[in-house]
Amino acid sequence: MGLQCGIVGLPNVGKSTLFNALSNAKAQAANFPFCTIEPNVGVITVPDERLNELSKIVNPIKITPAVVEIVDIAGLVKGASKGEGLGNQFLGNIRNTDAIIHVIRCFDDDNVIHVDGSVNPVRDKEIIDTELQLTDLESVEKKISRLGKLIKTADKEAKRGLEVLEIYKAHLMSGKSARSAPVSNEDRKFAADIFLLTEKPVLYACNVDEKSAINGNKYVDALNEAVKDENAEVMIISAAIEAEIALLESYDDRLSFLNDLGLNEPGVNKLIHGAYHLLNLATYFTAGVQEVRSWTIHKGMTAPQAAGVIHTDFEKGFIRAEVISYNDYITLRSEAACRAVGKLRLEGKEYVVKDGDVMHFLFNV
Repeated sequence: MGLQCGIVGLPNVGKSTLFNALSNAKAQAANFPFCTIEPNVGVITVPDERLNELSKIVNPIKITPAVVEIVDIAGLVKGASKGEGLGNQFLGNIRNTDAIIHVIRCFDDDNVIHVDGSVNPVRDKEIIDTELQLTDLESVEKKISRLGKLIKTADKEAKRGLEVLEIYKAHLMSGKSARSAPVSNEDRKFAADIFLLTEKPVLYACNVDEKSAINGNKYVDALNEAVKDENAEVMIISAAIEAEIALLESYDDRLSFLNDLGLNEPGVNKLIHGAYHLLNLATYFTAGVQEVRSWTIHKGMTAPQAAGVIHTDFEKGFIRAEVISYNDYITLRSEAACRAVGKLRLEGKEYVVKDGDVMHFLFNV
């Protein structure tokens, strides 16, 4: 499964700088609004030391990490829901993403213009929230109108759908996002086809100056307080630091640079791990001489569903899975050794895949 995250935020908050650092793509980074006109797409490999350790044992021809696709979307301004700035384009691009990385400026710099004249992360967050909520409200009202016509035919499903959409409408009109609406997981299906923007999970990336990269600052504290009741991730990242790291060629140079700053890992690692946690994702591995590879799945997936991530035929014709836990594989150093001491298990269709499982699927189509 391909994970796609959209980077959003007001103009001049550091979105494109961060995007360049994360993906090594070359979105234009300039000190004026809308420097990113077209959405830029970059691919980031998911950092996972377990893949490296498995590869040391197997010594495969090819190593393939999981990836996250990052879409850098044009800056948003007030009125985007009504077509202001690049609003319509922004809103269309964000609909296709799995999650939103909302970059918020949490640093002072007189040389970098703020589109609203001052640094205020809570206000900035609310501007984008409002534009997305207004767009969702329009989508909900259109579907309510459609379902209202079906009610006349005594369609029970349509009636329930209408009740749920009215809940969404009231929630959005109160200035709250769809993800926090008092609607059951089962009933959320009634809004699935209109792809509500504020239903998407959000990771707030607080873009700070170098000295605030470890403990944050007053702006980060203010944002944390503002989102404490949301089901969202908040992380600290310095786009400027990430840009410098991206310029360093070797792993040792990057590690030394981080150590000098008192950091133990790049911000990109924290960001991706935050996205995985937000989306309730896990990783399993396939390991053979031809390739050692990591695969991304949703937690709770069964063995056939996990097999389907490789190819739909694997799921359709699933017979069983051979499973070795990551720790057993690392301890015993080979599949053969694991098999010899009974650490290779045969699992059927009901098996729920665990994070770190090393798997081989048997199927027949």
